[in-house]
Amino acid sequence: MQPPAHVSTGIKLVPDSSRVIVRSFIPGDRQSVLRIIERALRLTDEEIAIRLAELHEHFDERHPCLECAWRSHYEHVRQHVPHGTSLTEQQRLYVGALFSGEYALESAALFNPSIVAHPDQSGVESGALRYIMSLRATGEGHISSIAFRTGVISADGSVSIDERPRQTSAPNLHPDPSFKRTSFFRKLRDMEFDNPWSKLLKESLGDRFTRSELDAALHTSLGSTRTEAHESRRTIECINWLAHVNYEVNFDPSISLSQRIIFPNSPSESNGIEDARFVAFTDTDGTVTYYATYTAYSGHAILPQLLETSDFLSFRALTLNGPSVRNKGMALFPRRINDKYAMISRQDDENLYLMFSDDVHSWDDSQLLRRPSEAWEAVKIGNCGSPIETPHGWLLLTHGVGAMRRYCIGAMLLDLDDPSIVLGHLSTPLIEPDEPDRNGYVPNVVYTCGALVHGQNLILPYGLSDTSTTIVTIPLDPLISAIKSQN
Repeated sequence: MQPPAHVSTGIKLVPDSSRVIVRSFIPGDRQSVLRIIERALRLTDEEIAIRLAELHEHFDERHPCLECAWRSHYEHVRQHVPHGTSLTEQQRLYVGALFSGEYALESAALFNPSIVAHPDQSGVESGALRYIMSLRATGEGHISSIAFRTGVISADGSVSIDERPRQTSAPNLHPDPSFKRTSFFRKLRDMEFDNPWSKLLKESLGDRFTRSELDAALHTSLGSTRTEAHESRRTIECINWLAHVNYEVNFDPSISLSQRIIFPNSPSESNGIEDARFVAFTDTDGTVTYYATYTAYSGHAILPQLLETSDFLSFRALTLNGPSVRNKGMALFPRRINDKYAMISRQDDENLYLMFSDDVHSWDDSQLLRRPSEAWEAVKIGNCGSPIETPHGWLLLTHGVGAMRRYCIGAMLLDLDDPSIVLGHLSTPLIEPDEPDRNGYVPNVVYTCGALVHGQNLILPYGLSDTSTTIVTIPLDPLISAIKSQN
Protein backbone atom coordinates (compact mmCIF):
# COMPACT_ATOMS: atom_id res chain seq x y z
CA MET A 1 0.00 0.00 0.00
CA GLN A 2 1.42 3.37 -1.03
CA PRO A 3 1.48 6.29 1.46
CA PRO A 4 -1.21 8.94 0.88
CA ALA A 5 -0.49 11.87 -1.41
CA HIS A 6 0.35 15.10 0.33
CA VAL A 7 -1.43 18.36 -0.40
CA SER A 8 0.67 21.49 -0.72
CA THR A 9 -0.43 24.47 1.34
CA GLY A 10 1.07 26.81 -1.22
CA ILE A 11 3.35 28.21 1.46
CA LYS A 12 7.04 28.49 0.68
CA LEU A 13 9.44 30.33 2.97
CA VAL A 14 12.59 31.49 1.21
CA PRO A 15 15.74 33.13 2.60
CA ASP A 16 15.37 36.86 3.20
CA SER A 17 18.65 38.79 3.30
CA SER A 18 16.87 41.81 4.80
CA ARG A 19 16.48 39.99 8.14
CA VAL A 20 19.43 41.37 10.05
CA ILE A 21 20.61 41.76 13.63
CA VAL A 22 23.39 43.86 15.08
CA ARG A 23 26.21 41.65 16.31
CA SER A 24 29.62 42.50 17.74
CA PHE A 25 32.66 42.59 15.46
CA ILE A 26 35.79 42.83 17.59
CA PRO A 27 39.27 42.31 16.12
CA GLY A 28 41.24 39.47 17.66
CA ASP A 29 44.30 41.70 17.89
CA ARG A 30 44.23 43.78 21.09
CA GLN A 31 46.33 46.54 19.55
CA SER A 32 43.76 47.01 16.81
CA VAL A 33 41.04 47.39 19.43
CA LEU A 34 43.11 49.99 21.29
CA ARG A 35 43.76 52.00 18.11
CA ILE A 36 40.06 52.07 17.19
CA ILE A 37 39.12 53.32 20.67
CA GLU A 38 41.92 55.90 20.60
CA ARG A 39 40.67 57.34 17.30
CA ALA A 40 37.14 57.57 18.69
CA LEU A 41 38.26 59.43 21.81
CA ARG A 42 40.04 62.09 19.74
CA LEU A 43 36.71 63.30 18.39
CA THR A 44 34.87 66.25 19.90
CA ASP A 45 31.39 65.84 21.37
CA GLU A 46 29.97 67.65 18.34
CA GLU A 47 31.73 65.31 15.89
CA ILE A 48 30.47 62.23 17.73
CA ALA A 49 26.91 63.62 17.79
CA ILE A 50 27.03 64.12 14.00
CA ARG A 51 28.33 60.58 13.41
CA LEU A 52 25.71 59.02 15.68
CA ALA A 53 22.95 60.96 13.91
CA GLU A 54 24.17 59.62 10.57
CA LEU A 55 24.18 56.06 11.91
CA HIS A 56 20.63 56.46 13.23
CA GLU A 57 19.50 57.75 9.85
CA HIS A 58 20.99 54.70 8.08
CA PHE A 59 19.98 51.95 10.52
CA ASP A 60 17.10 52.94 12.84
CA GLU A 61 14.35 51.51 10.62
CA ARG A 62 16.11 48.15 10.50
CA HIS A 63 16.41 47.54 14.26
CA PRO A 64 14.00 47.88 17.21
CA CYS A 65 16.72 49.15 19.58
CA LEU A 66 19.95 50.07 17.86
CA GLU A 67 21.44 51.77 20.90
CA CYS A 68 20.77 48.68 23.03
CA ALA A 69 23.21 46.77 20.83
CA TRP A 70 25.80 49.55 20.92
CA ARG A 71 25.69 49.70 24.72
CA SER A 72 26.10 45.93 24.92
CA HIS A 73 29.05 45.92 22.53
CA TYR A 74 30.73 48.77 24.37
CA GLU A 75 30.73 46.53 27.46
CA HIS A 76 32.68 43.93 25.44
CA VAL A 77 35.58 46.38 24.96
CA ARG A 78 35.25 48.55 28.06
CA GLN A 79 38.34 46.96 29.62
CA HIS A 80 40.41 48.39 26.76
CA VAL A 81 39.43 52.02 27.50
CA PRO A 82 42.45 53.87 28.97
CA HIS A 83 42.50 53.62 32.76
CA GLY A 84 40.89 56.55 34.49
CA THR A 85 39.13 57.81 31.37
CA SER A 86 35.52 58.78 31.98
CA LEU A 87 33.36 58.48 28.87
CA THR A 88 30.12 60.28 28.16
CA GLU A 89 27.05 58.30 27.09
CA GLN A 90 27.56 59.52 23.51
CA GLN A 91 31.19 58.35 23.50
CA ARG A 92 30.19 54.92 24.82
CA LEU A 93 27.52 54.58 22.15
CA TYR A 94 29.93 55.54 19.38
CA VAL A 95 32.62 53.15 20.59
CA GLY A 96 29.99 50.41 20.74
CA ALA A 97 28.93 51.23 17.17
CA LEU A 98 32.52 50.94 15.97
CA PHE A 99 32.57 47.34 17.20
CA SER A 100 29.17 46.48 15.71
CA GLY A 101 27.93 45.30 12.36
CA GLU A 102 24.85 43.84 10.72
CA TYR A 103 24.53 40.12 10.14
CA ALA A 104 21.99 38.77 7.64
CA LEU A 105 20.53 35.81 9.50
CA GLU A 106 19.01 33.88 6.61
CA SER A 107 20.90 35.20 3.59
CA ALA A 108 21.94 31.64 2.68
CA ALA A 109 19.05 29.43 3.79
CA LEU A 110 15.85 29.02 5.83
CA PHE A 111 15.07 25.38 6.42
CA ASN A 112 14.64 22.37 8.76
CA PRO A 113 11.47 23.51 10.54
CA SER A 114 9.57 22.14 13.51
CA ILE A 115 6.03 23.08 14.54
CA VAL A 116 4.15 23.14 17.86
CA ALA A 117 0.88 24.52 19.18
CA HIS A 118 1.20 28.14 20.34
CA PRO A 119 0.86 28.57 24.14
CA ASP A 120 -1.67 31.38 23.49
CA GLN A 121 -4.82 30.16 21.73
CA SER A 122 -6.97 33.16 22.66
CA GLY A 123 -9.04 34.63 19.85
CA VAL A 124 -8.67 31.56 17.60
CA GLU A 125 -11.84 30.37 15.86
CA SER A 126 -13.41 27.13 17.05
CA GLY A 127 -11.63 24.11 15.62
CA ALA A 128 -8.58 26.14 14.54
CA LEU A 129 -5.09 26.08 16.04
CA ARG A 130 -2.48 28.83 16.32
CA TYR A 131 1.02 27.42 15.84
CA ILE A 132 4.68 28.36 16.23
CA MET A 133 7.16 27.17 13.66
CA SER A 134 10.88 27.22 14.36
CA LEU A 135 13.33 27.37 11.46
CA ARG A 136 17.05 27.05 10.99
CA ALA A 137 18.19 30.39 9.57
CA THR A 138 21.64 30.33 7.99
CA GLY A 139 23.70 33.34 6.98
CA GLU A 140 27.24 34.32 6.08
CA GLY A 141 29.83 31.72 7.10
CA HIS A 142 27.07 29.09 7.39
CA ILE A 143 26.28 30.22 10.94
CA SER A 144 22.84 28.95 11.96
CA SER A 145 20.37 30.43 14.41
CA ILE A 146 16.76 29.73 15.43
CA ALA A 147 14.04 31.84 13.81
CA PHE A 148 10.30 31.73 14.51
CA ARG A 149 7.12 32.20 12.48
CA THR A 150 3.49 32.01 13.57
CA GLY A 151 0.25 31.18 11.85
CA VAL A 152 -3.09 29.39 12.07
CA ILE A 153 -4.34 25.97 10.97
CA SER A 154 -8.07 26.18 10.29
CA ALA A 155 -10.63 23.53 11.19
CA ASP A 156 -10.54 22.18 7.63
CA GLY A 157 -6.74 21.80 7.71
CA SER A 158 -5.80 24.81 5.60
CA VAL A 159 -2.69 26.59 6.80
CA SER A 160 -1.94 30.30 6.86
CA ILE A 161 1.16 32.13 8.04
CA ASP A 162 1.24 35.52 9.73
CA GLU A 163 2.88 38.47 8.08
CA ARG A 164 6.35 38.93 9.47
CA PRO A 165 7.50 42.35 10.72
CA ARG A 166 10.58 43.66 8.99
CA GLN A 167 12.71 44.10 12.09
CA THR A 168 14.44 41.22 13.88
CA SER A 169 15.68 41.12 17.46
CA ALA A 170 18.09 38.92 19.38
CA PRO A 171 17.40 38.27 23.09
CA ASN A 172 19.23 39.66 26.09
CA LEU A 173 21.76 37.33 27.66
CA HIS A 174 21.07 36.84 31.37
CA PRO A 175 24.10 38.26 33.27
CA ASP A 176 23.81 35.85 36.20
CA PRO A 177 22.23 32.54 35.09
CA SER A 178 21.44 29.79 37.56
CA PHE A 179 22.46 26.13 37.44
CA LYS A 180 21.16 22.91 38.90
CA ARG A 181 23.96 21.36 40.93
CA THR A 182 23.27 17.72 40.05
CA SER A 183 23.18 18.37 36.29
CA PHE A 184 26.17 20.74 36.29
CA PHE A 185 28.49 18.39 38.14
CA ARG A 186 27.14 15.33 36.32
CA LYS A 187 28.40 16.88 33.08
CA LEU A 188 31.72 17.59 34.76
CA ARG A 189 31.93 13.92 35.71
CA ASP A 190 31.05 12.83 32.16
CA MET A 191 33.97 14.93 30.94
CA GLU A 192 36.27 13.13 33.42
CA PHE A 193 36.83 16.12 35.69
CA ASP A 194 35.40 14.42 38.76
CA ASN A 195 38.29 14.84 41.22
CA PRO A 196 38.70 15.70 44.93
CA TRP A 197 38.94 19.43 44.18
CA SER A 198 35.73 19.53 42.10
CA LYS A 199 33.94 17.49 44.80
CA LEU A 200 34.89 20.09 47.42
CA LEU A 201 33.60 22.82 45.12
CA LYS A 202 30.34 20.94 44.63
CA GLU A 203 29.83 20.61 48.38
CA SER A 204 30.25 24.39 48.81
CA LEU A 205 27.32 25.17 46.50
CA GLY A 206 23.57 24.86 47.00
CA ASP A 207 21.13 22.70 45.04
CA ARG A 208 20.76 25.66 42.67
CA PHE A 209 23.44 28.29 42.32
CA THR A 210 24.10 31.34 40.16
CA ARG A 211 27.14 32.20 38.06
CA SER A 212 28.20 34.83 40.59
CA GLU A 213 27.95 32.25 43.40
CA LEU A 214 30.04 29.84 41.33
CA ASP A 215 32.67 32.53 40.73
CA ALA A 216 32.78 33.31 44.45
CA ALA A 217 33.17 29.62 45.30
CA LEU A 218 35.97 29.27 42.75
CA HIS A 219 37.73 32.33 44.20
CA THR A 220 37.43 30.93 47.73
CA SER A 221 38.80 27.57 46.61
CA LEU A 222 41.72 29.26 44.88
CA GLY A 223 42.49 31.23 48.01
CA SER A 224 42.31 28.33 50.45
CA THR A 225 43.80 25.48 48.42
CA ARG A 226 46.38 27.03 46.13
CA THR A 227 48.30 23.84 45.43
CA GLU A 228 45.18 21.84 44.65
CA ALA A 229 43.77 24.68 42.54
CA HIS A 230 46.98 24.86 40.53
CA GLU A 231 46.80 21.13 39.89
CA SER A 232 43.16 21.55 38.90
CA ARG A 233 43.73 24.29 36.31
CA ARG A 234 42.12 22.24 33.53
CA THR A 235 39.15 21.49 35.82
CA ILE A 236 38.65 25.22 36.36
CA GLU A 237 38.82 25.83 32.62
CA CYS A 238 36.19 23.14 32.07
CA ILE A 239 33.95 24.63 34.79
CA ASN A 240 34.12 28.07 33.18
CA TRP A 241 33.35 26.55 29.76
CA LEU A 242 30.40 24.67 31.22
CA ALA A 243 29.09 27.86 32.85
CA HIS A 244 29.17 29.57 29.44
CA VAL A 245 27.39 26.82 27.48
CA ASN A 246 24.56 26.64 30.06
CA TYR A 247 22.98 30.06 29.62
CA GLU A 248 19.70 31.96 29.80
CA VAL A 249 18.25 34.52 27.39
CA ASN A 250 15.06 36.55 27.38
CA PHE A 251 13.16 38.72 24.93
CA ASP A 252 11.32 41.95 25.60
CA PRO A 253 7.56 41.13 25.48
CA SER A 254 7.07 44.00 23.01
CA ILE A 255 9.04 42.01 20.41
CA SER A 256 6.63 39.81 18.44
CA LEU A 257 7.44 36.11 18.13
CA SER A 258 8.16 36.39 14.40
CA GLN A 259 10.77 39.05 15.16
CA ARG A 260 12.66 36.90 17.68
CA ILE A 261 15.88 35.15 16.75
CA ILE A 262 18.14 33.03 18.96
CA PHE A 263 21.66 33.63 17.70
CA PRO A 264 24.66 31.62 19.00
CA ASN A 265 25.53 32.72 22.53
CA SER A 266 28.23 30.31 23.75
CA PRO A 267 31.63 28.98 22.59
CA SER A 268 30.07 25.62 21.71
CA GLU A 269 27.64 27.39 19.34
CA SER A 270 30.12 29.72 17.66
CA ASN A 271 29.45 28.12 14.26
CA GLY A 272 25.77 27.56 14.74
CA ILE A 273 22.64 26.32 16.49
CA GLU A 274 21.48 23.49 14.26
CA ASP A 275 18.18 21.64 13.74
CA ALA A 276 16.13 22.49 16.83
CA ARG A 277 13.37 19.90 17.39
CA PHE A 278 10.68 21.61 19.46
CA VAL A 279 8.03 19.63 21.35
CA ALA A 280 5.27 20.69 23.74
CA PHE A 281 5.94 18.40 26.71
CA THR A 282 3.07 17.86 29.13
CA ASP A 283 4.18 16.56 32.53
CA THR A 284 2.13 14.45 34.92
CA ASP A 285 0.92 17.55 36.80
CA GLY A 286 -0.34 19.15 33.57
CA THR A 287 2.53 21.63 33.30
CA VAL A 288 3.54 22.30 29.69
CA THR A 289 7.20 22.99 28.89
CA TYR A 290 8.49 23.50 25.38
CA TYR A 291 11.73 21.59 24.94
CA ALA A 292 13.99 21.63 21.90
CA THR A 293 16.92 19.33 21.38
CA TYR A 294 19.51 20.91 19.11
CA THR A 295 23.10 20.57 18.00
CA ALA A 296 25.59 23.21 19.08
CA TYR A 297 28.47 23.40 16.59
CA SER A 298 31.74 25.12 17.41
CA GLY A 299 33.31 24.61 14.00
CA HIS A 300 35.33 21.68 15.36
CA ALA A 301 32.95 19.65 17.51
CA ILE A 302 29.24 19.14 18.14
CA LEU A 303 27.52 19.30 21.53
CA PRO A 304 23.95 18.01 22.04
CA GLN A 305 21.97 20.64 23.96
CA LEU A 306 18.47 21.14 25.31
CA LEU A 307 16.53 24.39 25.08
CA GLU A 308 13.68 24.99 27.55
CA THR A 309 10.91 27.60 27.61
CA SER A 310 7.36 27.93 28.87
CA ASP A 311 6.43 31.11 27.00
CA PHE A 312 8.93 31.65 24.12
CA LEU A 313 10.08 34.79 25.94
CA SER A 314 12.68 33.28 28.27
CA PHE A 315 14.88 30.38 27.18
CA ARG A 316 17.36 28.21 29.02
CA ALA A 317 20.10 26.36 27.12
CA LEU A 318 21.48 23.34 28.97
CA THR A 319 23.89 20.52 28.25
CA LEU A 320 22.63 16.96 28.01
CA ASN A 321 24.47 14.39 30.10
CA GLY A 322 25.22 10.68 30.00
CA PRO A 323 26.92 8.13 27.73
CA SER A 324 23.84 7.82 25.49
CA VAL A 325 23.98 11.51 24.53
CA ARG A 326 25.99 11.28 21.35
CA ASN A 327 25.67 12.35 17.74
CA LYS A 328 22.89 14.51 16.31
CA GLY A 329 19.15 14.31 16.05
CA MET A 330 17.63 13.43 19.41
CA ALA A 331 13.90 13.98 19.87
CA LEU A 332 11.91 13.91 23.11
CA PHE A 333 8.51 12.24 23.43
CA PRO A 334 5.77 14.76 24.37
CA ARG A 335 4.98 13.06 27.70
CA ARG A 336 6.38 10.52 30.13
CA ILE A 337 5.93 6.84 29.37
CA ASN A 338 5.60 4.59 32.42
CA ASP A 339 6.75 7.54 34.57
CA LYS A 340 9.96 8.03 32.56
CA TYR A 341 11.11 10.53 30.00
CA ALA A 342 11.62 8.94 26.59
CA MET A 343 13.79 10.00 23.68
CA ILE A 344 14.56 8.84 20.14
CA SER A 345 18.25 9.06 19.26
CA ARG A 346 20.90 7.97 16.78
CA GLN A 347 24.14 7.80 18.73
CA ASP A 348 25.99 5.61 16.22
CA ASP A 349 25.16 7.84 13.20
CA GLU A 350 23.39 4.94 11.50
CA ASN A 351 20.50 3.35 13.45
CA LEU A 352 17.52 4.52 15.49
CA TYR A 353 17.62 4.05 19.27
CA LEU A 354 15.15 4.45 22.12
CA MET A 355 16.17 5.89 25.50
CA PHE A 356 14.42 6.22 28.86
CA SER A 357 15.44 8.34 31.86
CA ASP A 358 14.22 9.68 35.19
CA ASP A 359 15.94 13.01 34.42
CA VAL A 360 15.34 14.92 31.19
CA HIS A 361 18.95 16.17 31.29
CA SER A 362 20.72 12.81 31.79
CA TRP A 363 20.58 9.72 29.57
CA ASP A 364 22.53 6.60 30.48
CA ASP A 365 20.92 3.69 28.62
CA SER A 366 19.64 3.06 25.11
CA GLN A 367 18.22 0.19 23.08
CA LEU A 368 18.27 -0.40 19.34
CA LEU A 369 14.91 0.44 17.78
CA ARG A 370 15.43 -0.03 14.05
CA ARG A 371 18.19 -0.48 11.49
CA PRO A 372 18.10 0.79 7.87
CA SER A 373 16.25 -1.74 5.72
CA GLU A 374 15.03 0.03 2.56
CA ALA A 375 17.02 1.17 -0.47
CA TRP A 376 16.22 4.85 0.18
CA GLU A 377 17.75 4.59 3.69
CA ALA A 378 20.67 2.30 2.88
CA VAL A 379 23.29 4.65 4.37
CA LYS A 380 21.55 5.62 7.62
CA ILE A 381 18.27 6.60 9.27
CA GLY A 382 17.33 9.16 11.86
CA ASN A 383 14.30 10.85 13.36
CA CYS A 384 12.49 13.85 11.90
CA GLY A 385 11.23 15.30 15.15
CA SER A 386 9.43 14.16 18.26
CA PRO A 387 7.01 11.23 18.07
CA ILE A 388 3.37 12.31 17.68
CA GLU A 389 0.73 10.61 19.80
CA THR A 390 -2.27 9.18 17.91
CA PRO A 391 -4.94 6.66 18.99
CA HIS A 392 -3.14 4.08 16.82
CA GLY A 393 0.35 4.55 18.30
CA TRP A 394 3.29 6.93 18.26
CA LEU A 395 3.74 8.31 14.75
CA LEU A 396 7.47 8.83 14.20
CA LEU A 397 8.66 10.64 11.10
CA THR A 398 12.09 9.48 9.99
CA HIS A 399 14.67 10.49 7.45
CA GLY A 400 16.60 8.04 5.35
CA VAL A 401 19.87 8.66 3.54
CA GLY A 402 20.46 6.55 0.46
CA ALA A 403 22.84 6.42 -2.47
CA MET A 404 24.10 9.78 -3.73
CA ARG A 405 23.30 11.25 -0.28
CA ARG A 406 19.62 11.51 -1.23
CA TYR A 407 17.50 12.36 1.84
CA CYS A 408 13.86 11.20 2.03
CA ILE A 409 11.22 11.44 4.76
CA GLY A 410 9.61 8.21 5.96
CA ALA A 411 7.26 7.21 8.78
CA MET A 412 6.87 4.44 11.33
CA LEU A 413 4.43 3.58 14.11
CA LEU A 414 5.39 2.61 17.68
CA ASP A 415 3.25 1.03 20.38
CA LEU A 416 1.78 3.62 22.76
CA ASP A 417 2.58 1.74 25.98
CA ASP A 418 5.86 0.19 24.83
CA PRO A 419 7.46 2.26 22.06
CA SER A 420 10.23 -0.32 21.68
CA ILE A 421 7.61 -2.29 19.70
CA VAL A 422 7.55 -1.20 16.04
CA LEU A 423 4.04 -1.67 14.64
CA GLY A 424 5.10 -0.90 11.09
CA HIS A 425 7.07 1.40 8.81
CA LEU A 426 6.67 2.72 5.27
CA SER A 427 8.71 0.79 2.73
CA THR A 428 8.62 3.76 0.34
CA PRO A 429 9.23 7.43 1.18
CA LEU A 430 6.44 9.67 2.39
CA ILE A 431 8.21 12.71 0.91
CA GLU A 432 11.18 12.63 -1.48
CA PRO A 433 13.16 15.33 -3.30
CA ASP A 434 12.02 15.95 -6.85
CA GLU A 435 12.15 18.68 -9.47
CA PRO A 436 12.58 21.58 -9.14
CA ASP A 437 13.00 21.59 -5.36
CA ARG A 438 15.78 19.00 -5.38
CA ASN A 439 18.17 21.83 -6.28
CA GLY A 440 19.57 24.13 -3.61
CA TYR A 441 22.42 24.74 -1.20
CA VAL A 442 22.61 20.97 -0.53
CA PRO A 443 20.84 19.16 -3.40
CA ASN A 444 18.51 16.17 -3.07
CA VAL A 445 17.40 16.75 0.52
CA VAL A 446 13.98 16.93 2.18
CA TYR A 447 14.13 17.17 5.95
CA THR A 448 11.93 18.18 8.86
CA CYS A 449 12.50 18.64 12.58
CA GLY A 450 8.91 18.13 13.63
CA ALA A 451 5.26 18.00 12.54
CA LEU A 452 1.91 18.01 14.34
CA VAL A 453 -1.53 16.44 13.97
CA HIS A 454 -4.55 18.73 13.80
CA GLY A 455 -7.95 17.16 13.31
CA GLN A 456 -7.62 14.42 10.71
CA ASN A 457 -4.46 15.81 9.10
CA LEU A 458 -0.73 15.66 9.62
CA ILE A 459 0.67 19.18 9.18
CA LEU A 460 4.21 18.68 7.92
CA PRO A 461 6.65 21.56 7.31
CA TYR A 462 9.93 20.51 5.76
CA GLY A 463 13.12 21.94 4.31
CA LEU A 464 13.96 21.79 0.62
CA SER A 465 17.61 21.06 -0.19
CA ASP A 466 18.84 23.01 2.84
CA THR A 467 17.61 26.24 1.26
CA SER A 468 13.89 26.97 1.77
CA THR A 469 10.83 25.57 3.56
CA THR A 470 7.37 24.46 2.52
CA ILE A 471 4.33 22.99 4.34
CA VAL A 472 2.07 20.13 3.28
CA THR A 473 -1.00 18.45 4.79
CA ILE A 474 -1.38 14.67 4.74
CA PRO A 475 -4.59 12.80 5.67
CA LEU A 476 -3.81 10.92 8.88
CA ASP A 477 -5.97 7.79 8.61
CA PRO A 478 -4.67 6.69 5.16
CA LEU A 479 -1.11 7.27 6.42
CA ILE A 480 -1.65 5.09 9.50
CA SER A 481 -3.28 2.40 7.33
CA ALA A 482 -0.32 2.44 4.93
CA ILE A 483 2.16 2.04 7.81
CA LYS A 484 0.20 -0.80 9.42
CA SER A 485 -0.14 -2.66 6.12
CA GLN A 486 3.65 -2.84 5.84
CA ASN A 487 4.30 -4.35 9.25
